[in-house]
Amino acid sequence: MQPRPGVTQMLACFVADTNDIPDLVKHEAKRALLNFFAVALAGCRTGPIEMALESLAEFSGGKQATIVGRRERIDVLSAAFLNAAGANVFDYCDTHLPTVVHPTAPLAPALLALAELRPVSGQQLLLAFALGFEIECRVGGAVSPGHYPKGWHITSTCGVFGAAAGAAKLLDLNEKQIVWALGTASTQSAGLCECLGWPAKSVSVGNAARNGLWAALLAEKGFEGPAEPIAGAQGFLAAMGEPPDWAALLDGLGQSWEVANNSIKPYPCGFVIHPLLDCALDWRRANPNAAVERIAIRGNPLLLQRTDRPTVATGREAQVSLQHAVAAALVRGKAGLAEFTDACVADPAVSDMRRRIEVAADPKLSTIAVDIDVWTKDGKQHHVATRAARGSAANPLKDGEIEDKLSAEAARWRPGHDVRPLIDAVWALERLDDVARLAALTIPR
Repeated sequence: MQPRPGVTQMLACFVADTNDIPDLVKHEAKRALLNFFAVALAGCRTGPIEMALESLAEFSGGKQATIVGRRERIDVLSAAFLNAAGANVFDYCDTHLPTVVHPTAPLAPALLALAELRPVSGQQLLLAFALGFEIECRVGGAVSPGHYPKGWHITSTCGVFGAAAGAAKLLDLNEKQIVWALGTASTQSAGLCECLGWPAKSVSVGNAARNGLWAALLAEKGFEGPAEPIAGAQGFLAAMGEPPDWAALLDGLGQSWEVANNSIKPYPCGFVIHPLLDCALDWRRANPNAAVERIAIRGNPLLLQRTDRPTVATGREAQVSLQHAVAAALVRGKAGLAEFTDACVADPAVSDMRRRIEVAADPKLSTIAVDIDVWTKDGKQHHVATRAARGSAANPLKDGEIEDKLSAEAARWRPGHDVRPLIDAVWALERLDDVARLAALTIPR
């Protein structure tokens, strides 16, 4: 790749000089934040987060910041790590469909942790969120579609840029300092898809938030970096080995906003599985007593690359197994957190159904589309399909459905936990002078 001087400077200038965003962008940012709190509550007491907290607490003397849903407090960098890891642990967080980045998990925790260290208004939080979202998704777009199939966990590798850019905006860094922050972020970019389905996945997502925030804090103190960390001769894009998509990185910067392409999940599993679940659940509701003989699925190649896992042993593996997701939906008629547990994986009826599923790739289908044929034991063949999964930008969840998701996860965490004050605070962010207590509203009183 030939270096392109000035690319990182252009992105840094955009972050430094942008001081207003459209109302639609603000609204999408609020939707993403509500969803973040839902999924972070869902994950805040899982095994990986308990172990990570126990480990980090040994080295943390600070009690600066909130861990979502928990009464313990910890230093700001560790809070960013834990809240990002918790938000992503169930694969229930939002997805930027053009890149399959989960953009809010590494971004929001960095900003919320920083807001407990420095004064931050709701307006500032929304602006920094939108800018960080833009940077991480545009960097992701520059290395897509080849980056993810090569084994890079794009949420982690690109999320660190979003956390750095958003934190840099909250710190009011200048253009040169933002370049330094992006440089320190770029050298910490890491994450492997081989870890999907295992607790190890959470480390790179947590690090994306922590390291992005730290990169901005270092830049504030004058910690220097290279002039062109993204598009330099040995910068991020060159190291990734992909011919960069310069248009995805730079075209329309400040005119179109990537948060408008965000998708919010109704199911706790990889988003490419979601159209399958829509179809399986709809079919089961229409045919509650039908006995399934065989299922044939056609989907986008990415569906097979990431989730063709007919044999799974744990609930975590099940989150990235199309066979398990469809089998559980057909057997139980549901696709919630209970359907992605060790117990559901071991259910003999679900296990038997997994063996009845065959899959094939169809490049003509988008990542949010699928075709399914179901043969039942009475000899009938049924066809069901969707072209836009629920929750996708083409078929978005309503605001009330996101509120319901947050309320449901709060109640699942602790019955009677009322998160209405949190919901109201997020919708009213423009009017909040200080968001330091926002995360604390997730903690049951």
